[in-house]
Amino acid sequence: MTDHQETDLYQIDPGWGEPPGERVNRPVLIVALDGWVDAGLGSSGAITEMLSATPTMTVASFNTEALIDQRARRPIARIVDGITTELTWPTIRILAGKDRVGADILYLTGPEPDFGWRSFIDGVVDLVRRLGVRTVVGLGAFPAPTPHTRPVRLASTVPPQSSELAGRVGFVQGTLEVPAGVQAALEVALGKAGVPTIGLWARVPHYVSAMPFPEASAALIEGMCAITGIVFDTSSLRAAGEVSRHQVDELISGNTEHAAMVQRLETSMDSEEGDRFGLGDDVPSGDEIAAELEQFLRGEGS
Repeated sequence: MTDHQETDLYQIDPGWGEPPGERVNRPVLIVALDGWVDAGLGSSGAITEMLSATPTMTVASFNTEALIDQRARRPIARIVDGITTELTWPTIRILAGKDRVGADILYLTGPEPDFGWRSFIDGVVDLVRRLGVRTVVGLGAFPAPTPHTRPVRLASTVPPQSSELAGRVGFVQGTLEVPAGVQAALEVALGKAGVPTIGLWARVPHYVSAMPFPEASAALIEGMCAITGIVFDTSSLRAAGEVSRHQVDELISGNTEHAAMVQRLETSMDSEEGDRFGLGDDVPSGDEIAAELEQFLRGEGS
């Protein structure tokens, strides 16, 4: 890639220096871009936890003027006593940090691009090569017919070139055709570039998918650690998950229909004989319990 192309697409931060790969040793790149499926805020909760664990610095920034629809992702204005003092623009960056034992970690963070996906993907692949990335792990979470009373299970997606990674955490069997996020496009491109790549997806109970579910974030971090060998502490997320689970327990215990739904989900999950993609005709939709749960957590329940 020429210097002109680099300037148009991304820039290495002046504080990082060139060549960019000299400051990191075979890092893992974690991809967690906002704007696609993230049930229970599983991915955003995981990346927030990891970014707060150790200091980070910017490695590279992408040209969001060419990638982001500013009307869909408006900058945030800070207004003090009627004076607009600051605008904070959406940014897509690669940050560098370390895990608990000093291993190098890179994070691709920010909003999923609205435009120029192919150019963006080319830029990420170029940076992955220049930084000597050994493995790329994408994070996400989707609503699933699973109960909150059981451990969060992960599913994986990989390109054909990384098929050996798929069995590490499991996957959804069968053929699916679903709208793709940029993470899926990155997986395909990185696979073709010969970079080991895996997407980890937390299966979040469908009836809590619209609110934070810390257990999903913890499961994603632990799955990533198991695959890559990096080390992070998830105890705070597990503690928050316990609080969340007890809140859901309290609500469900007061409604026999909700309790029956959870029991059916438990039976299906424990027996491994349930419908892979749905709840079955005899299990009610989670919309009602989700609405009641939101009210309950806001303190509006009776």
